[in-house]
Amino acid sequence: MQQILWAEVIIKAAIGALLIVAPLTSSSVLGLARPNTGFWPRLCAGVLFGIAAGTWLGIAFPNVHGAIGPGGLIPINLAAASMLIVALILGHAAPSRRGNVTVGLCAIILLAFAFLEIAHL
Repeated sequence: MQQILWAEVIIKAAIGALLIVAPLTSSSVLGLARPNTGFWPRLCAGVLFGIAAGTWLGIAFPNVHGAIGPGGLIPINLAAASMLIVALILGHAAPSRRGNVTVGLCAIILLAFAFLEIAHL
């Protein structure tokens, strides 16, 4: 279970760092709609960093109160994956095929994390 949580911390922190450093460029490279400002990607980065930090606290300090454990990560991942899947079904996920593939891969990764965490509870 620790390996799954560490993988989730590393991936979410890396994506958050990428969105903070280059929010507009990363959107364009991934084929997603380019926003007018970097506010929304950076806000998303802050949420990802918060989830990664909360998960890291649960790993590093098992007795700390307020950390995000597998029970909290499962609904976070399922909700995010369902939002991405609905956007794909409705055809509003991204303006390009590359963007749709990126959104689909993100949804698959989030579902995989959620099901792995459910399996290890």
